[in-house]
Amino acid sequence: MFFKELHKDTKTNARLGIISTDHGTIETPIFMPVGTQATVKSLSPDEIKQIGSQIILANTYHLHLRPQEDLIDRFGGLHKFMKWDGPMLTDSGGFQVFSLGKGFNEEGSEHESLAMIDEEGVNFKSHIDGSNHRFTPEIAIDIQHKLGADIIMAFDECTPDTATEVYAKEALERTHRWAKQSLDAHNKETNRHGYRQYIFGIIQGAKHKDLRIESTKEICSLGFDGIAIGGESIGYNMEATNEILSWVMPLIPSDKPRYTMGVGYHPLDLFTVVAHGVDMFDCVAPTRIARNGALYVRPKTYNALKDSLESNAPLRINIRNARFKDDTGPIDPECDCQTCTTFTRAYVHHLFDANELLAFRLATIHNLRFFLKQMEDIREAIKEGTFAEMKVEWEDAAKKLVTSN
Repeated sequence: MFFKELHKDTKTNARLGIISTDHGTIETPIFMPVGTQATVKSLSPDEIKQIGSQIILANTYHLHLRPQEDLIDRFGGLHKFMKWDGPMLTDSGGFQVFSLGKGFNEEGSEHESLAMIDEEGVNFKSHIDGSNHRFTPEIAIDIQHKLGADIIMAFDECTPDTATEVYAKEALERTHRWAKQSLDAHNKETNRHGYRQYIFGIIQGAKHKDLRIESTKEICSLGFDGIAIGGESIGYNMEATNEILSWVMPLIPSDKPRYTMGVGYHPLDLFTVVAHGVDMFDCVAPTRIARNGALYVRPKTYNALKDSLESNAPLRINIRNARFKDDTGPIDPECDCQTCTTFTRAYVHHLFDANELLAFRLATIHNLRFFLKQMEDIREAIKEGTFAEMKVEWEDAAKKLVTSN
């Protein structure tokens, strides 16, 4: 059995479950660190394990451009190529192609539109060297088979929030056709590297309730192993994410794992999706902002520091702030990561001030462990029947911090 629900919260739709793959089991709900280019930036696979990660992500678009899927295939897949022996998920590249078409990349830098969508797929130019490429459902699945992740994604069109209902409907019809083609292509070869690969379908429909409901019913009817909720809103706009989940989650079968793509910018976002019954989520934010010196802290720690902070971002500090130059405390006294149990705020501040590479590693370890420990606490709270209270406690604390600032 790929997924099994183990326990359901009585006050919310939160649930505990387990996903079983040939590379190990995954306790859900789970936050998944992003290793875009076959690496979680600045960390080794051993360090990823040490912080408690059960599964990591890699990106089809980026790995297709370099070092290319055929090379990784010759190594026996991503697990052997990067020496990660735990479960792994790859996305289909649909979001990255969407970003190219909109004229910005994942870092937010503007560029000319580099992608053109047609009924059969997408033509796009590499953001690296301008070379021409094409993705169709069959190509995206073939690439992911060669990459060898345990969980792969159907190829879809990530519809922008600004899309009219007419365009969103057209895009939805393409996504549904591509979903069937992706599933057909996958079913022809489910264990290229000698272990089973599972495939998720993706719900689209932008901000349109009728289209989201239509997409949910269609994707859930096709026989995918899991169901993902995609689109520009998901994770980026949590108010819209919350509303979309209220529409679609009641329609997704309980025997399928549910995945919100791109959720995890803020600690409170995890409570939001878990309360809806989401099992899996990922986001580049914890690692990306870590490299800028932005570090997550729990409400108690933030409250003790907020009077001397320049930023009013709740539950986050900027370790570059001069206030930390001679601070002998850990980043967060409640955190059990290597950074917090070994080093002071002053030392991490110094590393950033001196542009030392160790700063990126220590900050990344902390932010990822912060989220993974939060998920461990959330799973325990669901088990003990205290998740609703825990959610309110964190939300109230964050509101008070914002108000007091």
